[in-house]
Amino acid sequence: MTVIDGTSRSIPAAVTAQPQPSTAVDACRAAPKPHPRPAGQDSYTISEVVALTGLTAHTLRWYERIGLMPHVDRSHTGQRRFSNRDLDWLAFVGKLRLTGMPVADMVRYAELLREGESTFEERQELLEATRRDVITRIAELHDTLAVLDHKIEFYAGARRAPERHSA
Repeated sequence: MTVIDGTSRSIPAAVTAQPQPSTAVDACRAAPKPHPRPAGQDSYTISEVVALTGLTAHTLRWYERIGLMPHVDRSHTGQRRFSNRDLDWLAFVGKLRLTGMPVADMVRYAELLREGESTFEERQELLEATRRDVITRIAELHDTLAVLDHKIEFYAGARRAPERHSA
């Protein structure tokens, strides 16, 4: 079940403004990192995927069980064999996790993806809702950072105050 907060939130202009061009590479628009193995040689054991992604074997099995991980191939002995495409998907899921997207929404997105092109609009809506939530969280973090900066400046000023009186 997908739950999307339909409430309207005001978003500071600084957060919604388009970024200015810079010399830094935009990580979201950069080419994906090369895979450890070239296409055609992309068979990874669960322990290799654990080492490459930092996820636990338990988490990988759970992702598969709840439908978040697409069908994972198996060897003739029944061991999971992950592909470069699986690694790409896990990297994307990792980004969704960082957004704070609920697991139920991630599973819904995976289901929509498996359903095909007819679900483009619903997938876009789900990602746009998540983006709005991220922008709101960024604004909240900016406000929190301002409070922290104010307190840090206060304590730095308090430490300097006795120095002014001793002169």
